[in-house]
Amino acid sequence: MQAATPFPAIHEPGPQSAAPRSARGDIGEIIETCIEQTSEALVFSHAATQDEVSRAVETVRKSQAEGHPYDLLEAVAKVQGHTEEFMGGIVRTLGDRLAAILNPSPPLIPFAGKLIAPSSFYESFDHLHKIARVLLSPVIFAEDTDAIGTASANPVAAMILAEEIRNTVFKRFGIRPFVTAARLDYESWTFLSRKHFEL
Repeated sequence: MQAATPFPAIHEPGPQSAAPRSARGDIGEIIETCIEQTSEALVFSHAATQDEVSRAVETVRKSQAEGHPYDLLEAVAKVQGHTEEFMGGIVRTLGDRLAAILNPSPPLIPFAGKLIAPSSFYESFDHLHKIARVLLSPVIFAEDTDAIGTASANPVAAMILAEEIRNTVFKRFGIRPFVTAARLDYESWTFLSRKHFEL
């Protein structure tokens, strides 16, 4: 019998696993939901200590409050003492640890950096573009409103945005799109974040 975890939506790998909870709120609440769920997942997966996560959260909240999106995985990597030279590999490792405890586990998409930004989707769903920006989870493809994909170095962020996309499209059109949440390597993630969000 497994011990209870403070993060009920994520469990050890296996049939009991579940996806992160949906934020269903304004942008500030969505940011907080992502921070909280990523924090819990980092500690639960033993990717970081509670102290490392707490210090990184403080930095992320301050940056977000100043209007500069900043992901917790990158902040934790810096708190752990990793330099920019090794950031790609460390953020990838942290993302792997989180993905291993999610169900479904978001796949790594190595070619995502070559995909064209879905400008018309962003124009039609400006609110989703703003959410994608604060979560640093670009929409990597959008086939009308039937099939949409989002990806991030942080699989929790990608899954939260995927759920927001499902809810928004259903609310507007009454259809439930097929939404994919995937992971990006650090280089593709930083490239797409700059391209999609003008960072």
